[in-house]
Amino acid sequence: MRKPVIVCLVAGLTLSACGTRLNPFNWFGPARSVPVEAGSETNPLIPARRASVFRTEREEVYLGQPIAELSDLTIERRPGGAIVRASGIARVPGRYEAQLTPIEAESTGERLVYALEVRLYRSSAGTGPKARRVTVATFLTDQELSEIAEIEVRSASNALATRR
Repeated sequence: MRKPVIVCLVAGLTLSACGTRLNPFNWFGPARSVPVEAGSETNPLIPARRASVFRTEREEVYLGQPIAELSDLTIERRPGGAIVRASGIARVPGRYEAQLTPIEAESTGERLVYALEVRLYRSSAGTGPKARRVTVATFLTDQELSEIAEIEVRSASNALATRR
């Protein structure tokens, strides 16, 4: 009985120390900067709306704008999935309703693309980077992560991506 326990313990310690993809702490690497593509005529962040005679409920449209600059992207493994956390700096203080909005037009089976968006109002309270800093997170389940190899978050001026 002692021998299998010792073998499992040694195997577990060896696996946690290695730099392979088998180690769950190495599933997502550090974030790297990627270039932002030039915009097209249509805005992919505004969903296409279809008219219907039978629609009685109104969809509420999120009126957020992409944040000015993205500063950090981390993915933290948790039981049952992972937390995608992005931080950025707004161009003016006074932000509310920040969210990671999925960009479905550019997301593929292996790549998930988000935009960090906030709603802004003009305010005179605070002017430094700490007063304009925004952090937002979303949870992805293991089923959603099973096919994803890269997660990218975009802002108005830059984008950060991390790969498995």
